[in-house]
Amino acid sequence: MKKYLLFLGLLVGGTGALSSCESFLDVNDNPNNPSEATPNFLLPNIIANGIQTQMFTSLRTPYIEQYIVSRTVNSGGNDQYRFTNAQSTNTFNYSYFQSGGNIPPMIKAAQAEGSVYYVGAGKIMQALILAHLTDMMGDVPYSEAYQGGANYKPKYDSQEQLYASINQLLDEGIVEMSKPASENTRPFYSTSPSESGDILYKGDPTKWVKLAYSLKARQLNHLTKKASYDPNAVLALVDKGFKATTDDAQLQFQAAVAPLVNTTNIFGTTRSNFGTATFSNNFLDYLDGNRFPGVTDPRFGIMAPTTSTGAAPGAGTPAGTNLTPGSTLTDFYASWYARDLGYFEVITYHELKFIEAEAAFKAGNKTRALTAYKEGIRAHMAKIGVGGTFAAPNVTFPVITPAQITTYLNSAAVAQTAEQLASPTNPAVPRAIMEQKYIAMFLNPESWTDMRRYDFSSDVYVNFQYPTGNSVNADLSGNPDPKLRFPRRLLPGATETLYNPEEVARQFSEAGATTNDDYIGKPLWFDRP
Repeated sequence: MKKYLLFLGLLVGGTGALSSCESFLDVNDNPNNPSEATPNFLLPNIIANGIQTQMFTSLRTPYIEQYIVSRTVNSGGNDQYRFTNAQSTNTFNYSYFQSGGNIPPMIKAAQAEGSVYYVGAGKIMQALILAHLTDMMGDVPYSEAYQGGANYKPKYDSQEQLYASINQLLDEGIVEMSKPASENTRPFYSTSPSESGDILYKGDPTKWVKLAYSLKARQLNHLTKKASYDPNAVLALVDKGFKATTDDAQLQFQAAVAPLVNTTNIFGTTRSNFGTATFSNNFLDYLDGNRFPGVTDPRFGIMAPTTSTGAAPGAGTPAGTNLTPGSTLTDFYASWYARDLGYFEVITYHELKFIEAEAAFKAGNKTRALTAYKEGIRAHMAKIGVGGTFAAPNVTFPVITPAQITTYLNSAAVAQTAEQLASPTNPAVPRAIMEQKYIAMFLNPESWTDMRRYDFSSDVYVNFQYPTGNSVNADLSGNPDPKLRFPRRLLPGATETLYNPEEVARQFSEAGATTNDDYIGKPLWFDRP
């Protein structure tokens, strides 16, 4: 899979990007170097770079979610809710140029040759990419996107319309993936002479169908603030989604390839994106027995080393957060999630069980909610608790045994009755469900979506702390509405401010924002009643 991550510019912007030199190409065709790629060589790039989009977002969101914090006192950036357009550029550009731009030509080629599974994969990947982008940024181009040189300034579609488009793409993808193999001309996956085609699920269309239904459930469950929200509709989609951890959609890093750019885990030691970070004490409190007195989570020592003490955002941390005295690596790199050849989770079975638990809770089916909640915990523990020694980082992780999982599930850290799922200060809020989901979704941008849906409320996030220091975003910290003191969206990418400034200006105007610091505090459509 890793070699496809190196082909970042493949067919950038679709066929429209070639329009300015069509005449030249017409008389200079090289039959030994075809200008069009077949679907089996386009799909790996779409999958790898489509998921890489979310990885780049994860350089920012873990600070917002307080999984990690800066080790520097009063850091003027992520900890203080101060962001730049440049930080959003990869999230935006990878969505269109490195991944999405290849989808229309792949679908066109697949339709022409009768390869229905490639059509389905293209539609589902388009939905996956678009869903992530709009949930992070709000309104973004889609209906006028992918036109290359024909339109450098596409209009931004509303998030409400984008949600409808995402749902339609997933429905269309399900139809294609549900067709019999006899209707798919080209092999959906091959390892000879090299790996091509479906590098996500190795040619299993049934798993793509479950991915589509799981994503539909996630997106529909985002609308909990809307009067139209129907938890039973979410549950109906969950029933058709993932059935086990083996269904998880994730990018697995299999080999480090020189020069190691984009071929190792974005959280890993080699890329060292979090070399100036440590764990937040907010997150560690869930594992070390502080949030649940007397109960140490078996995942402590896997998700974070047991020697970690954490820090508050903006408060900084003493020098004792290195793995070893004199080491340049921080305690973050002793996490299971920081393995160079680890994986990046997009959407998983354990996430779907927490979605099910929340929807069942809101539907009044507390028995189903309790069962799904406990299964989400069990599935996550079983997944990361396999043990093993890894060269990067040079850490041996313990095994979590079935007996340890059972003990934890029966402990005071876990709700034992349906009534205990709710916040004692607000019976309508499923605190226990969202707390355990927060743990299991470590580093995933989706946790930020949950926080926005619940307005960062202490009814749910009891350990959450507002940043300290004089560098904190004054446009947010000074807001009289406590619900609006937190980041609600990322800024437009720097490329958009340069090449599509009219649409960017329109986004600021519609949001009622005048500065970047103000703009990031404006709720998106899904985040409003």
